[in-house]
Amino acid sequence: MIDIHCHILPELDDGSESLEMSVEMGEMAIADGVTHVIGTPHAHPKYPFVPELVQKRRDELQARFEGRLTIATGCDFHLSYENLQEIRHSPTRYTLNQKKYLLVEFADYSIPPSTDQTLHELHLAGIWPIITHPERNPLIRSKPERFFRWLRQGCYAQVTAQSLSGKFGKPAQETAEQWIGLNAVHFLASDAHNVTTRPLKLKETFDRVTKTWGADVAQALLVDNPRAAFDGKSLPWVPELDEDIGLAPGGTSTRKRKRFWFF
Repeated sequence: MIDIHCHILPELDDGSESLEMSVEMGEMAIADGVTHVIGTPHAHPKYPFVPELVQKRRDELQARFEGRLTIATGCDFHLSYENLQEIRHSPTRYTLNQKKYLLVEFADYSIPPSTDQTLHELHLAGIWPIITHPERNPLIRSKPERFFRWLRQGCYAQVTAQSLSGKFGKPAQETAEQWIGLNAVHFLASDAHNVTTRPLKLKETFDRVTKTWGADVAQALLVDNPRAAFDGKSLPWVPELDEDIGLAPGGTSTRKRKRFWFF
């Protein structure tokens, strides 16, 4: 399996607190069947994002795992004014493995009305946004039509693996399950922060998805699509959105027209 979202790099944000913890997270990943991880520290006003330091931390950690675990870098990109100005000049500063995909995280308290235009501008710049853990964001859950509009724009979605086990509460779990069933999810990732409450494990999630939605979906969400993002290639698995895409969690359908992907 390949993990495209985790905070394994030490002493950069609210993730790993030390190189020793990062090594323990890496060993945990290997034991669980993970072969590649992308360390994605926050690019947020609270956590300054310095690519040179991120790369240094990656190199220090990679030296402990040569031949056993491949580690790349990216970031958890927040749509701040400063970040958006910088990414226009240097896109690969922030993208996954310095390729084309970008993890985009929204705040829980505010999503600007200009978000649609911002995501469109990222597309025009040759960047493919991946909306991170939308199932955990109460603003996105409360207005799912906005999320589906971003998908129709050409964005992708990444759900946190532990959401499916209820780690982030029942609303997040139910939303994650529904959106996977609606073909509205393209990646599952650990978003690991430590070795206890937020571990770098994916095998349990792989088995859960296999049991509920089939082995092909598990393979797509945890292996094939993440590998394509790692390599900067087009995703091999982008199914049509389900015709009930207007359903809000626990609600009734607001739209019944079948939605198709446009590129």
